[in-house]
Amino acid sequence: MTKPRVTLATAASMPNLYADETGLLDALADRGMDPHIAVWNDPAVDWDNAGLVVIRSVVDYAADRNGFLEWTRSLPRVLNHADVLEWNSDKHYLNELAERGLPTIPTTWLSASRGYSKHQVHSRFPAFGDFVVKPAVSSGVRDIGRYSSTSILGRQAAIAQVMELLGEGRDVMIQRYEETVETQGERSLIFFNGIISHAVDKGALLTPAQVTEDEVQQVPVEAHSATDQELRWGEQIRLVLHEYVRERMGRDEQFLFNRVDLVPDGKGSFVVMEVALVDADLYLNAAPRALGNFADAISVRAFW
Repeated sequence: MTKPRVTLATAASMPNLYADETGLLDALADRGMDPHIAVWNDPAVDWDNAGLVVIRSVVDYAADRNGFLEWTRSLPRVLNHADVLEWNSDKHYLNELAERGLPTIPTTWLSASRGYSKHQVHSRFPAFGDFVVKPAVSSGVRDIGRYSSTSILGRQAAIAQVMELLGEGRDVMIQRYEETVETQGERSLIFFNGIISHAVDKGALLTPAQVTEDEVQQVPVEAHSATDQELRWGEQIRLVLHEYVRERMGRDEQFLFNRVDLVPDGKGSFVVMEVALVDADLYLNAAPRALGNFADAISVRAFW
């Protein structure tokens, strides 16, 4: 029997995928597949013969989101699904999830088409506490700034970042910084084919008056078995996500991979920070069986 071909899509800056995905090609080959890595926007790649395309470290997609989405729609078979990649590549999806009852961080959205003045931008900042500025279309934790609302220099730096992003034609989101990240940390639940594989605790990354650089940030993580509470939260999130998918597509769609970033709210519930279905780092080296679980999940879909 011919081995199913699987192509892992990446960016030119990451020709070997994420650092924690070393060994993934061997794991796929051990499971009877013919695995390859290719750069998503490399014109020399014959995508018609790429087999099952699995989106991985496409960390540069935000620089050409339209081109990226056009490419995904041209593929015979891609995971996650091209429509999933479309809505999840713009963080306005958080509005859709919030409308369906999922707890998210209240967000002020600034559209690049509105032509905001510096004064109008400044008036959108919170009056107290720290806040975060980020582009609505971005990959990972790049181009994110944390600022103190009580610092004149901090507010000036925030205005400068917002105006720069808007000037580049990028919509901007402003959110109050979740202080519970400092005390309880951020958590990520990682699902493969709808089943939880592992969970990780992540330390705080942002410090005030800092903008993350335009490269992949290394976040300290520590794996743990998902608690009963986290499993309940994961199921609540899963139900809302798939309700949205059914409304968009007229049918349900299984995600090959899904990373949900959340923070406990200190009141027994949680707040969703992000749902990562495009270029999610899956922390495959954080848990002993994580890489094998992902290879198994790809195998299921490749042999489907």
